[in-house]
Amino acid sequence: MEKNKLVVRVERVSGRGNIPLPSYAHPHDAGLDLRAACNRRLKPGERALIPTGIRVAIPPGYVGIIKDRSGLALHKGIHILAGVIDSGYRGEVGVVLLNLGEEDFLIREGDRVAQLLILPVVEVKWDESPLEGTLRGEKGWGSTGKE
Repeated sequence: MEKNKLVVRVERVSGRGNIPLPSYAHPHDAGLDLRAACNRRLKPGERALIPTGIRVAIPPGYVGIIKDRSGLALHKGIHILAGVIDSGYRGEVGVVLLNLGEEDFLIREGDRVAQLLILPVVEVKWDESPLEGTLRGEKGWGSTGKE
């Protein structure tokens, strides 16, 4: 089956260099790699907004979700904070990085720092009324046991 194709308009931010546009690393990947449009050093425990050098026009009915790159999370302790791009937003896409590692993390212009997923959105209309019961009920954290 061929991957569904959604056309998303993109514009480079002037003065940010010629950063490659978001792209898939492999066929059938879900996330497009986002690249840094600056050089920056993140100390352990530090967070920063990293510009990507692009603006996007997410179509109505969709949302952009910014997520961690698995290798950076595992090997360097780099985590994404925030990460929702609404369809009405037209500013530069930024990535909020947090260094949970024990060493400084050096970001170079053009480095892949996050991944972008474009997902459909279901718009919610609330129906305020009593909820029906379920087998689980109000059981929450740890209610299914340790095994």
